[in-house]
Amino acid sequence: MSFGARALIRLGALKHNFKQIRSALPDAKIMAVIKANAYGHGMLAVARSLPDVDAFAVARVPEAIKLRENGIDSDIVLLAGVLDEDELQSAIAQNLQLVVHCQEQISLLDACREGAVTVWLKIDTGMNRLGFRPGEAEELLRRLGAMSAVREVRMMTHLSSADDRDNAVTERQLQRFREVIAEDVEHLSIANSAGALGGSDAHAEFSRRGCTLWIRPGIAMFGISPFADKSGAELGLRPVMQFEARLIARKSLSVGDHVGYKRSYENRAPTVLGIISAGYGDGYSRHFRSGTPVLINGRKVPVIGNVSMDMIAVDLGAGAEDRIGDIATLWGDGLPVEEVAPWAHAIPYELVCGVMNREASRIVQ
Repeated sequence: MSFGARALIRLGALKHNFKQIRSALPDAKIMAVIKANAYGHGMLAVARSLPDVDAFAVARVPEAIKLRENGIDSDIVLLAGVLDEDELQSAIAQNLQLVVHCQEQISLLDACREGAVTVWLKIDTGMNRLGFRPGEAEELLRRLGAMSAVREVRMMTHLSSADDRDNAVTERQLQRFREVIAEDVEHLSIANSAGALGGSDAHAEFSRRGCTLWIRPGIAMFGISPFADKSGAELGLRPVMQFEARLIARKSLSVGDHVGYKRSYENRAPTVLGIISAGYGDGYSRHFRSGTPVLINGRKVPVIGNVSMDMIAVDLGAGAEDRIGDIATLWGDGLPVEEVAPWAHAIPYELVCGVMNREASRIVQ
């Protein structure tokens, strides 16, 4: 069957990765982060494939409502909380849990007279994004605990530098969090993929306090390493997304021939040019430069010239025997997205989240 660029989503790899994360921290509960369409992998397909998850986390109310409308009855946490009274009422109606990170959200809960939700009080220990300063925690815990709209108060923070395992910032953040945890708070959440897989002993420490510790894996569930110096495979993970396209044309190139808009690439030796059906309209970044690897028939070949909306050019090499219709892997098995991303001055998160799905993803087990 003909196709342009498409994502092949392998749910078997997803389940494998989930088990790997579970085995790394068997005493922790898992809040699987599936915001941004599960990092481009298909939120509904991913959610339906993880029946053993302890909770899901999304960024926004519409994402949570979509999950509920499609039969997902697991706990769902709104990482950005709610914006106004309408969203709060939707969250109550859909039995969502809320991250509370600003005074406006405190006021919304205080004014609410019908229904109740579980809230995660977010403490900003150094990320300087969402959350309250540690010095505000004691008073906020008291206020939230007295509100009729609050069923239970839990606590979380977010680590800014966990992907750099030698960075002392993480320990300073953990210390700030330790200092403000109330004795009656039973549930804590600290670590994203990097924090969960980074080898810190903080998990055991917080568990010894008698707390239920929640980890929030995102990118690692999809087989991608959160660390710059390790691949997903080195962490025992498998890529869930195979982003692929077809070879749709080939022709000979002579010395001095130019390729692409603005004649951006000049050929230096006789070779075979290949045109592959993927471009920035599919989510293959315009920023990929000449030399970016593409995998075709078991070998890596370089992109040459500029990325177009629907096509890229590659140097197949002198004497290449690739045929029209052959499948090229843009990232996936044999070509990890971690290897490809630096060629666009990007991070793997950007690439997988940016897949445009002009052609529907193919979901396989």
